[in-house]
Amino acid sequence: MSSTPIKLAVIVGSTREGRFAPVVANWFTGQARQRDDMTVDVIDLAEHPLPVVLPGFGGSLAPKDAEALATVSTRLADADAFAVVTPEYNHSFPASLKNLIDWHNQQWHAKPVGFVSYGGLAGGLRAVEHLRQVFAELHAVTVRDTVSFHGAWARFDADGHPNDPDGCAGAAKTLLDQLAWWALALREAKTITPYNA
Repeated sequence: MSSTPIKLAVIVGSTREGRFAPVVANWFTGQARQRDDMTVDVIDLAEHPLPVVLPGFGGSLAPKDAEALATVSTRLADADAFAVVTPEYNHSFPASLKNLIDWHNQQWHAKPVGFVSYGGLAGGLRAVEHLRQVFAELHAVTVRDTVSFHGAWARFDADGHPNDPDGCAGAAKTLLDQLAWWALALREAKTITPYNA
C-alpha cells in the first residue's frame, strides 16, 4: 500500500460577486488540511477564469486563455481526488463549474469526487444530484456522503466558523474518509491496470 499522501483538489465553483463560497471552502479546506493522509490544492474558479468558447466550435483560444486553461488542467491532472464546493443556482450548479468540467475529460477519469454544497432550504443538494450525472459521464466515481449547509448564511458566524462545529466536522470527516479510501483504491488499481475509457 502506498504511503504517498492523497492529492485532494478543492474546487470552488462559484464566481459570482458577493459569493458565499469562500466561507464554506475555507472551512472545508481547513478540515482537510488537518489530515496527515492528504495534501490540498484549492482551485478557485474566480481566481482562474476559463474561456467559454471551445476550440472547434467556432472559436480559438487567445494566448492568455490557453495559459489559464493549461494551469488549471495540470492541477486537475495531478489530483487523486476532488471535493467540489458548489452553491445551488436555480435547482442546479453554476455555469462556471460546468465550464470547468466541460474543458476537461481524462483529468476526471477513475478518480473520486465529493461534494460540499450550500444554499437555502435544499442546501445545494439539487446541484449535487445534477453533478453526479455529469461526473458519471466522465468516468469519475462520486462518493455517497455529502457535506451540505441548508440556509448556509445563518450556519456560520462572522469569522467564518460553523455554529455547529462538531456536526460539521463529523460530516467533513466522513466525506474525506470516503475520498481517501476511493482515491487510494483507484490509484493502486491504475498502477496494475491503466484505466481505459
